[in-house]
Amino acid sequence: MRSLGASYLSQGDWSPAADQLVFTGNGRQSIAAALAALVPMGGRCGVEALTYPFIKGIATRLGIVLVPLAMDESGVRPDAVEKAHHDAHLSAIYIQTAVQNPLGTTMPSGRRVDLLRVLERIDLPVIEDHVYGFLDEMPPLAALGPDRSIVIDSLSKKVAPGLTLGFILPPVRLRERVMASVRSGGWTASGFAFAAAERMIGDGTVAELASLKRIDAQSRQKLAVDRLEGFEIQANPKCYHLWLTLPPHWRSQSFVAAAVRRDIALTPSTTFAVIPGHAPNAVRLALAAPTMDQLDTGLSTIAAMLNAGENDFDSTE
Repeated sequence: MRSLGASYLSQGDWSPAADQLVFTGNGRQSIAAALAALVPMGGRCGVEALTYPFIKGIATRLGIVLVPLAMDESGVRPDAVEKAHHDAHLSAIYIQTAVQNPLGTTMPSGRRVDLLRVLERIDLPVIEDHVYGFLDEMPPLAALGPDRSIVIDSLSKKVAPGLTLGFILPPVRLRERVMASVRSGGWTASGFAFAAAERMIGDGTVAELASLKRIDAQSRQKLAVDRLEGFEIQANPKCYHLWLTLPPHWRSQSFVAAAVRRDIALTPSTTFAVIPGHAPNAVRLALAAPTMDQLDTGLSTIAAMLNAGENDFDSTE
């Protein structure tokens, strides 16, 4: 299974060795194991200022302090990483270089080179969450810095939430430490998930589903951009979510509440902010779950809400 999994996870010029691969029960467990392996209790880990929400709960349970890193349109800024490490020693950073959640950005090649240069200079490892990487098909940071990056992946996004096999691809020098972390945390993969994944990867099912999802994501993103034309959105044409900055007459929490009254589930920006009170006035739209007709209706409703104030829109119901 290691050879099969490593071959499947290869992208572009990046081909991990089979003996690098470590399995866990799911992607979140892979993140937890990597964090536990690199960051001691009470230690600090740098993360994007807006990041995958579950990293906050994982860090709390492990006794790890998260340090927000400033971002721009290309992703986390190398100077922010260097400053954070200088101000409060970091043990590692956790980032998403492809189809970032919640912003959808994919870090361009130039930024990757600059970031790795800084990480090498300050001798800092990076935990690279690559679970959405199949949508953009850009190799992980590990393709440029194989001794610096621990790559995290899983099958739940590629296949379905029920198939939760997680993967960790650490440098060879860190593999034993990561394996010890997986064992001590009880994060080993179940026999069923392991067997199902082996079969579905081996017969090409996972690759076919990933290909179909890439097509589907692009169709949904195109529809969303069309329906929300004229509003301030941050979108990746290959992504299953987008970031919507709200007009001044709406606040994130009230907009989410108003959407719920119309059977539309949105995620407020506060969910993704590392520091409470430092969230922009925005929401994340997840595009994958509804049917295309439901998505079209929901996006049209959101556009109408944006064009009206909360009280004005509610008064028309």
